[in-house]
Amino acid sequence: MNHPQPSFSFELFPPKTPEGLTKLSASIDRMNAVGPEYFSVTYGAGGSTRDCTFAALDLLLAKGIAAAPHLACIGSSRTEVRAILDRYRAQGIRRLVALRGDLPSGMGLGTSGDFRYANELVSFIRQETGDHFRLEVAAYPEVHPQAGNADQDLANFQRKVAAGANAAITQYFYNADAYFAFVDRCAGRGIKIPILPGIMPITNFSQLARFSDACGAEIPRWLRKRLEAMGDDIEAIRAFGHEVVLNLCLRLLEGGAPGLHFYSMNQAEPVLRLWHDLGLPGAERL
Repeated sequence: MNHPQPSFSFELFPPKTPEGLTKLSASIDRMNAVGPEYFSVTYGAGGSTRDCTFAALDLLLAKGIAAAPHLACIGSSRTEVRAILDRYRAQGIRRLVALRGDLPSGMGLGTSGDFRYANELVSFIRQETGDHFRLEVAAYPEVHPQAGNADQDLANFQRKVAAGANAAITQYFYNADAYFAFVDRCAGRGIKIPILPGIMPITNFSQLARFSDACGAEIPRWLRKRLEAMGDDIEAIRAFGHEVVLNLCLRLLEGGAPGLHFYSMNQAEPVLRLWHDLGLPGAERL
C-alpha cells in the first residue's frame, strides 16, 4: 500500500449527443480547476460507446488534461484492441483502466471475442506495449456479483495483478470495513499495488438503488432505510448523502487509503463539494 503521493481523480462517462459533450466540457473545466491527477472515461458493454469514448477523450486531450480511457476487452479481437492501443500511444496517453467489461445482451463468454477475462487483457497490453501504460484494474471489496465466492474473486484479482497491473480502483461501496478487510486480504496474498477506493456521491436514491442492484454494490440497510424515508425530497437526500460520503472518505483516508477516485456521473457539484470539505489539494480554488 505504499504510495508516495495520494492520488485523487475523477471518472466521466461519454455523452451520446453533441449537447451532452458541450455540457461535459463545462463540467470538466470546473473539476479540473482543483488539479486532479487524471480523468478516466468509461467504455460501454462490448465497445458500444467506443466512438463516444473517443470523443470525450479527445475533449480532455484538447484541454491538455491527463486522461485514462477505460478499455474493456469482452467482445473484442486482438486486432481491434491493438488498433486502440496504437491510437492511444499516438495520442500520448500513458494510463489505461483495463477491464473485462460487461457482456452485451445475449452474448455468452464463449462468443465474446479473443478475451474472456481482464487478466488476459492486461497480459496482452504488456506484450504489445511493455511498460508504456500505467494500468489500473477493477477491485471489488464486496465481491464481484458474478464471482462464485470471495476467495475466487480474490484469486481473479491476483491474476490481474500478476499480469502487470500497477494499481486498482474499487467498485463503489458505503462500508469502509469492507474496503479495509479487502486490503488486508490482499496484503495476506502479497498484493502490494495501491487499491484506490471508488467514491459514488449520493444525489438520487432511485438511481443509486438501480445501479447498486445491477453491479452488486451494497447499500447498507440503515442507509437504504434513511434514504427511502426521504421520499422525493431531493435536497434532503443530497444533504444527508453528502455527510454520509464525506464521513466515509475521511475514514478511508485516515485509515491509509492511497487516494480516492470519484465517480462524478459528469456532475461537478457533488464531487467538488466533497473535495472542498475534505480539504484536498486545490480545494482553496473552489
